[in-house]
Amino acid sequence: AKDYELRQYETAKWASTVIRGETQKEAMRQGFWKLFHYIQGKNEKEMKIDMTVPVTCLIKSGCTDFKISFFMPFEHQDSPPQPTDSDVFIEERKAAAIFVRSFGGFASPEKYAEEAEVLARILRNIGQPFHEEFFYTAGYDSPFKLFNRHNEVWYFKK
Repeated sequence: AKDYELRQYETAKWASTVIRGETQKEAMRQGFWKLFHYIQGKNEKEMKIDMTVPVTCLIKSGCTDFKISFFMPFEHQDSPPQPTDSDVFIEERKAAAIFVRSFGGFASPEKYAEEAEVLARILRNIGQPFHEEFFYTAGYDSPFKLFNRHNEVWYFKK
């Protein structure tokens, strides 16, 4: 469809942290830095890990906990170094079919919410079941990239 795509993601490991009781923007900032320190060597092997994309944020309706995650590079999928910060953990996300809506520009929490609502409306209109109680935001660009930015919202297919 022109407004979204359906992707099949394989099982994969992500470095994650949960930030509680902050705004989404502040949670993203805090979570990003916790995870960035992890890939810069704040782990049991004191290993530097390449930055990957996307950076995701789990948004649950009516919840002020935000889970921010970095995709683990393929060479670390089998045995990622354990974090030394107790707020950072390695999670394995199971394979899933995910509805994705892409958009450009600098993504604010409001813009992500707006795009998620557009995607949800499209899926409801075509009678496509999906998990409405949560969605992920996915950012692909450094804050220093000014043009041709790529952002996504993800809903999991039921």
